[in-house]
Amino acid sequence: MNPLDLWKRYQHYLCSVPSLGLTLDVSRMAFDEGYLARMAPAMEAAYQAMDALEKGAIANPDEKRMVGHYWLRAPKLAPTPEITAEIDNTDAAIRKFAADVHAGRIRPPKAGRFTQVLSIGIGGSALGPMFVHDALGDPRTDRMQVHFIDNTDPDGIDRTLAALAGKLPETLVLVISKSGGTPDTRNGMVCVAAAFREGGLDFAKQAVAVTGAGSHLDKQAASEGWLARFPMWDWVGGRTSELSAVGLLPAALQGLDIGGLLAGAAACDEATRRHDTPHNPSALMALMWYHATDGRGKKDLVVLPYKDRLLLFSRYLQQLLMESLGKRNNLKGERVEQGITVYGNKGSTDQHAYVQQLRDGVNNFFVTFIRVLEDGGKPVEVEEGGITAGDYLHGFLLGTRAALFENDRQSMTITVRRVDAPTVGALIALFERAVGFYASLVGINAYNQPGVEAGKKAAAAVLGLQRKVRAALSAKPQTAEQVAAAVGAPESAEVVYHVLEHLAANGRAKSAGGPAPAATTFTA
Repeated sequence: MNPLDLWKRYQHYLCSVPSLGLTLDVSRMAFDEGYLARMAPAMEAAYQAMDALEKGAIANPDEKRMVGHYWLRAPKLAPTPEITAEIDNTDAAIRKFAADVHAGRIRPPKAGRFTQVLSIGIGGSALGPMFVHDALGDPRTDRMQVHFIDNTDPDGIDRTLAALAGKLPETLVLVISKSGGTPDTRNGMVCVAAAFREGGLDFAKQAVAVTGAGSHLDKQAASEGWLARFPMWDWVGGRTSELSAVGLLPAALQGLDIGGLLAGAAACDEATRRHDTPHNPSALMALMWYHATDGRGKKDLVVLPYKDRLLLFSRYLQQLLMESLGKRNNLKGERVEQGITVYGNKGSTDQHAYVQQLRDGVNNFFVTFIRVLEDGGKPVEVEEGGITAGDYLHGFLLGTRAALFENDRQSMTITVRRVDAPTVGALIALFERAVGFYASLVGINAYNQPGVEAGKKAAAAVLGLQRKVRAALSAKPQTAEQVAAAVGAPESAEVVYHVLEHLAANGRAKSAGGPAPAATTFTA
């Protein structure tokens, strides 16, 4: 296609949302002129499903619950006055709590004021807050410094606590878990509470829970007298919870514009409710995903934001898309094995990482570029003619987009004016709704996660076996097979070997190496 034809195609298919300062360019996707018309009936069904979801339909049939993350930024749309009031009251409570902390009205027992926030969560209770923290924060102006524990890795936990050395007396801890029983989050909390005790501090007097009403964590926080409790509702899934207390509380404590986040998301929701695909960026994006992947996940989505502040966006989108769309069965119970793989880095780092393969290697992907018009920073001239570092960054984006298209690599481009709270809120809402639309197009439940639960159950089984293995160890050397037989699980000899190997590496067992794993012996 010659440049003038491309220019015409760009203008014809450009989707603009002036209220957001956002555009979506799909001209470099290889769909034909009749594609949108052919997909109109399927897209209309997706619109109807989304309308029903927002009105309170049981959108997650597996778990028999509503899906209402859209109400978080438009509480009046919630299906009952009680839900509307819960959202409004929680929003007001978050703002008041953050204001009281900043003003010193809520203060720690052994310091003048709270200066640090330590957020403990995993998955949707961490990825969104971490993305927003990095995208909108600035250590020079943040009201509080925010730190995260998002895994059950003891070394990672220790590294985070080391960064808070000498500052625990002024650290406010957020424990975020809907069920209150997520092992990763609970382990982080237990380790942090131990560090507080070692420092002569009362953990409860510096702790806040964000959890479901009546959960184990909710009961613990109430019985121990934690500083505050904020709700997580069953109609908000973890991966769509950033604009609930999960994300708004740490953002408010950091001093970010949570009103702007909610307003940007609300404006994007309003734009993407339209049953007008060429002018609805979420619908158009979902159709591009469907086209690029043949509706079967045949190609990966590479997210390339050309702005450092959006580095963590691809990590956030990995969970949003892959946990929502990666499903074995469709709504009819048929095995379909759906999903879209997501990965990404940032421009122009990607120029020196994997663009070589994107340009010349296996053509198993499509790209979403994120283009930010305002450079920020200082406009230092790096070359004659007034060329700045920002000009280079923009040039790399346009150059990479062109180089990929020249070699039959598909891409779309989202353009925003700046990275601020309304824009970040809009980007979150844009992809949330695109996920919902795409799920309708391929006939799956976007709001359950049976594979995650299966992994948790398998891990619990391993830990149960480990308890038996430790009890079976003695001064007598035993192989993994012998220990497995002793605990009544001979078929699990390999798992028992791995458990024993890990115990020995951490000083909780002793091993005598053999020529092969089966010959290695272990003692207590």
